[in-house]
Amino acid sequence: MIDLAQHLQAVHREVSHAGADNELVAVVMRRTYQADIDDVWNAVTDPDRVRRWFLPLTGDLRVGGSFQLEGNAGGDILDCVRPDRLRVTFGGPDSVVELRLATVDDGTTTLELDHRVPLAMAGSVAGSIFVGPGWDGAFLGLALYLAGEVPADPVAAANSPEAQEYSRRSVASWVDVSTRSGLASDDEIAGAKAMALSQYAPDLIDQP
Repeated sequence: MIDLAQHLQAVHREVSHAGADNELVAVVMRRTYQADIDDVWNAVTDPDRVRRWFLPLTGDLRVGGSFQLEGNAGGDILDCVRPDRLRVTFGGPDSVVELRLATVDDGTTTLELDHRVPLAMAGSVAGSIFVGPGWDGAFLGLALYLAGEVPADPVAAANSPEAQEYSRRSVASWVDVSTRSGLASDDEIAGAKAMALSQYAPDLIDQP
């Protein structure tokens, strides 16, 4: 049994406007993993390892090349500085994800994800309620993998009742983050919440 509360609390979440004219929505997440920086870097960039905790990964994996996650988004590789930074487009040229890794004094590794999309695409910062839970699932999968808890089928595990409950709680966390930002209306938050629950926790939509 996974300690869902512990894993949810291990992630720092924030959402804000970004860009010179506040034309972007920035979703930022941060978690410390019990592994050294080279291990974490390899886990998020080596296709043979990525498929064990996330999805099959293919492509021309170099700066200037492109990648594709099976059944999910693909994009172009904009920057790659081992073992500190990876920057890619994700699902479209204006959607950019940057991973930043840093070694903590005790030898663990902090991974920060910064996903920025145009405000016109996100609608408002309430878009984080839909974007964030997907990344929460990835952060959880990575934590379990690095701890040696590898599911036989990561895709099936991501759709299990336990994973849906994790996603339901993640949606609630992102609703709280979006509400506290003061940058989205009640209607925008309610709409994004309904869409996120339908996507990530379809069997638990009626749960309080």
